[in-house]
Amino acid sequence: MPGFTIDQERLQDKTKLLLRVNYTTSIISILFGASCYFLLGITEIIPFVLVCFGVLNLLNLQYFKVHNKILPTFNFSSILGLISSFIITLYSGGIHSSFIFMIPLIAFGGFINSSKYGKIYLNIIVLLILLLFTQTMPELKVTENKVPENSSSIFSLISILFSVFVLGNTFGKSLLRTYNALYTSKKNMAVQVHEKENLLKEVHHRVKNNLQTVSSLLSLQSRNIENGPMKGLLKGTQNRVIAMAMVHEMLYMRKDISHIEYKSYVQELSEYLIRSIKGIDNQVILKIDIPDIKLGIDTAIPLGLLINEALTNALKYGIDGDNKGEINIKLQKDSEKKDCYILEIGDNGIGFPETINYKNTKSLGLKLIYNLTRQLRGTIERDASKKGTNYIIKFQEIRQQLSRDSK
Repeated sequence: MPGFTIDQERLQDKTKLLLRVNYTTSIISILFGASCYFLLGITEIIPFVLVCFGVLNLLNLQYFKVHNKILPTFNFSSILGLISSFIITLYSGGIHSSFIFMIPLIAFGGFINSSKYGKIYLNIIVLLILLLFTQTMPELKVTENKVPENSSSIFSLISILFSVFVLGNTFGKSLLRTYNALYTSKKNMAVQVHEKENLLKEVHHRVKNNLQTVSSLLSLQSRNIENGPMKGLLKGTQNRVIAMAMVHEMLYMRKDISHIEYKSYVQELSEYLIRSIKGIDNQVILKIDIPDIKLGIDTAIPLGLLINEALTNALKYGIDGDNKGEINIKLQKDSEKKDCYILEIGDNGIGFPETINYKNTKSLGLKLIYNLTRQLRGTIERDASKKGTNYIIKFQEIRQQLSRDSK
């Protein structure tokens, strides 16, 4: 598999890097020890520890060829490095020694190369540094500086250069490779997200075009039918199709392809229905009170169909003929429940009797209003305090995950 192959290649590259750096570090350590003994006049402990570290680490690397397991090899090198660094620091000035930088570098390497043992290395190093600090107290001091005063500056210079080499060649390369891998991965993900967004926009665009085609077919069919129930049925179906098409149109025309600004959608849908049913020269006043609310497609479509049915009933039966009338739509978040909304929609027309409900009526629009409310996991009640027909609908925002779970 491609992903498995990539992971294997990265592991092999990381193993080669660790082995190469360990070889180089071992050789430099041996040369450092020889320099301390022959050039700097350091003849006790420090040069022997440096040479022992180099030799033992080289043997450890040779043994890797037998078992071919990088983690034990790395852990042995780290433990050996910790012990050697602690001893050298202890006998080269303690907490004031320039070689002390090697100790945290080994902990840093543990975090980068082995998350499992990284915290263990950190705890050990904190303990070692505290032990080094105790050597500043005369009553606890058990060691003395083995670096001659006239060689201390050169020893510090070589120690710092040694630390810089380990930092740059081991951890610097690892971090750089990790950064490059993350950057490449992020760039690839951004490209994939952009491609998916374009694809989704294209899908919404095609769905909208297909729905408009269906709407045009219904319109053509209704022209061949004389005024009557069938013509009204086709017109109502056409309006429902347009209500769905508007949602998809808004999704592909805006940057956010998962949610639509519902105020602009309701405004456009309402104005279309008023023109379609009452004509351009109408006396209907439209009042919309919707804050900055964005809804996903799973909520936007059924809610749009519900609003379509309520407005259609209001324009056909509530506001009689060419009389003046007013339609009010208010949508707000429910302050008591999360992801819940309250829709108040209605007109100031003639209304209909309280005895008529979705169970005993033949009105398809009224039945749809109640069915769509159930689809939105909501409740509906008539507002008798206002003139005309007015509803208070409480509903939940339908998430995609919830939609899948309900199937």
